[in-house]
Amino acid sequence: MQNSLQTFMQIHRDDNVLVALTDLKKGTAISFGGSDLYLITNVPAKHKFTIRDLQCGDAVYMYGVLVGLATEVIPRGTAITTGNIKHAANGFRLGERHLSWQKPDVSAWISRTFMGYIRDDGAVGTANYWLVVPLVFCENRNVKVLSDAFLDQLGYSRPSAYVADVQQLIDFYRAGYTPEQILETAPIFTEQNHGRPRLFQNVDGIKFLTHELGCGGTRLDSDALCGLLAGYITHPNVAGATVLSLGCQHAQADILKREISKRDRNFNKPLVILEQQNEGTEKRLLKKATVQTFVGLMQVNLTSRSPAPLSKLCIGLECGASDGFSGISANPALGYVSDIIVALGGSVILAEFPELCGVEQNLSDRCINNEIAERFMNLMTIYNRKAEESGSGFHANPSPGNIRDGLITDAIKSAGAAKKGGISPVVDVLDYPGKVKEPGLNLLCTPGNDVESTTAEVAAGANIVLFTTGLGTPTGNPVTPVIKLSTNTATFRKMPDIIDINCGTIIEGTETIEQSAERILEYIIQVASGDIQPKAVLLGQDDFIPWKRGVSL
Repeated sequence: MQNSLQTFMQIHRDDNVLVALTDLKKGTAISFGGSDLYLITNVPAKHKFTIRDLQCGDAVYMYGVLVGLATEVIPRGTAITTGNIKHAANGFRLGERHLSWQKPDVSAWISRTFMGYIRDDGAVGTANYWLVVPLVFCENRNVKVLSDAFLDQLGYSRPSAYVADVQQLIDFYRAGYTPEQILETAPIFTEQNHGRPRLFQNVDGIKFLTHELGCGGTRLDSDALCGLLAGYITHPNVAGATVLSLGCQHAQADILKREISKRDRNFNKPLVILEQQNEGTEKRLLKKATVQTFVGLMQVNLTSRSPAPLSKLCIGLECGASDGFSGISANPALGYVSDIIVALGGSVILAEFPELCGVEQNLSDRCINNEIAERFMNLMTIYNRKAEESGSGFHANPSPGNIRDGLITDAIKSAGAAKKGGISPVVDVLDYPGKVKEPGLNLLCTPGNDVESTTAEVAAGANIVLFTTGLGTPTGNPVTPVIKLSTNTATFRKMPDIIDINCGTIIEGTETIEQSAERILEYIIQVASGDIQPKAVLLGQDDFIPWKRGVSL
């Protein structure tokens, strides 16, 4: 519950710490539970303080779950820190199925549609891209050559305002300015030139991806890469693709074709696959790639948007640069959005397994059958064990920024991160780089690394990604719109160029979680229809990092 003055909050009735919603000074009187306590330390906003005395070894509870153990005596009214508590989380086992849930009222949404690209396999895209990808890092340069050839000529380049700024700095240098004079000069912000008009009006862009995999590593990594790329090629936001292969690498074109067939048995999109060792010269390879890609663009330009039900949305759920407000504002708002999408027959993807540490029991109990629950628990156990064998573990997930802003243990971070998934049953658990097959809440095994996780969610079929952030991060994706939501108003105002929606209204008490969720869903519909481009798309933030299977938290 949140008190009327909005200075602190108890998240769950069983919690023995409260969250400071604003900076609280030492000596502040806190009225809670029918009595007063006085803070004996300063408590910064987003941090937590104890409501009873804790002895060394006592449990710390937030969100109703174990999130840490006291490492010393902590008097009530004391801020908890990495100096007085350590990470701890409850174990988990196969339990009973808990599948009943309170579905939200979706009467206002049941007849709503978005304007999407309907594909032959029944999936619906929120965008229409052509993809150019290498099967191995040896082809990265050739991908760059094609990018240089296509983007400007077809009207997809993004002229940089900073080119003119650098030219002006050159002029200062030639005029004899000293370094001190240049540094004292007012910053220059040149208006951006929009470049050539787009040739293919129904193609949102050509996306040129590069990576560092495909050979020289394990076969597991190269096979996973083929699966990931197949996820992108079969993705509803991708109309066709050009694939460049060297020829001798582990990630063979035949493996890619098998992975494509696994995801779409009747795959019929335009697909160009060229091998440099077959073609001979680079010039022959790139001329073929140029002509065949251009012809493919002509074909997919014939596609246009059509109305589609909201059940065709597949929402990826992501958080990055999280803070102590993430789990009480933006994340639960996404959770309510998730429940609405599930109730409408759509799909949502909750990933980042290192950030589900401590809530495994709740999630496994919500799995629709024992087999799926055991799959989830096994993936969590194996992942954490491999991390520990490398001298780390899930406990090491929180970053310095997380800790500075109140997420001092992984269990605290995880309990808040899991709120993005709402309360619906878990219909499937996917290992990387799996693809969503069932409507409802899906769990996808990925790292907590923002870009690796977002990359995997899109390969799994996410046609919209909702990304919450407390401290601010620019992460985007080449083919799926990434909508950025701030957990607090200060970050929203500070970084308006990368954040789309402010959920700090929940902390301030001017909006409920449900009201915020409804506002988010309206924005999703506009983005899915192509009426609005989120900031990550406008900035060309095309982040793409395949997960090299190993320890990445």
